[in-house]
Amino acid sequence: MALDDKTLDALAEHLHACQREARDTPKITDQHPEMDFDDAYAIQDRILAAKLKAGARIAGYKAGLTSHAKMKQMGVTDPVFGFLVDEFIVPDGGEVQTGALIHPKVEPEIAFVTRTELKGPGCSVANVLAASDVVLPGIEVIDSRYRDFKFDLKSVVADNTSASRFVVGGRAVDARSVDLRTTGVVLEKNGQVVALGAGAAVVSHPAAAVAMLVNHLGRRGKSLPAGSLVLSGGITEAVSVQKGDHVTLRVQGMGSVSVRFA
Repeated sequence: MALDDKTLDALAEHLHACQREARDTPKITDQHPEMDFDDAYAIQDRILAAKLKAGARIAGYKAGLTSHAKMKQMGVTDPVFGFLVDEFIVPDGGEVQTGALIHPKVEPEIAFVTRTELKGPGCSVANVLAASDVVLPGIEVIDSRYRDFKFDLKSVVADNTSASRFVVGGRAVDARSVDLRTTGVVLEKNGQVVALGAGAAVVSHPAAAVAMLVNHLGRRGKSLPAGSLVLSGGITEAVSVQKGDHVTLRVQGMGSVSVRFA
């Protein structure tokens, strides 16, 4: 780690305040170019600790930068990972208050719910599928705290990978009963199709992103508990939304999930 505890504490409080107050900031590596990935995840950990201290509970985990093209562009071999807490939960068909966000975007995802604990290193797609209970449609609302959505990889990790809100719904199906690589998704905004894709866009298989999360946790002495919800990463590019928009995600064989922006 390149940054001392005092600096890590200050950066975590700064980013947490930006999220709470819906205000943007230049990316933190502008002032701390020496920051490394251990620092970035340490800042993320501090933000989570502050939320838990204030009464939040962990609702799940998420993967970001899950396409091979994006990872190659950013010079990394794994996606980045963040946490989900209960304040981020939106019910299926519910509303997101846009005034509480800075510049929201939506991503279509396949969500996993685990049946048994998963541990790394060495976790594989087969391990994830064997340990999973169900998969179901999910919409993640991302909202980077960085001005104009401009950031580098370390800054976005520190900012909890732009986590903001999420909704899951539709029809849960056995994770082993479908070919998630060929499962198609259609994202609609205000009744118009805005994005199309298939599960293979997520590191060739959505379960691979979950395995990478488990291995990431394993390197940090942690595991993925039984009963965990995991958003496996955006299948298409993120789509900007604003007040008045209605977004629906349709996933082949799993029905649909929707959210409104108020």
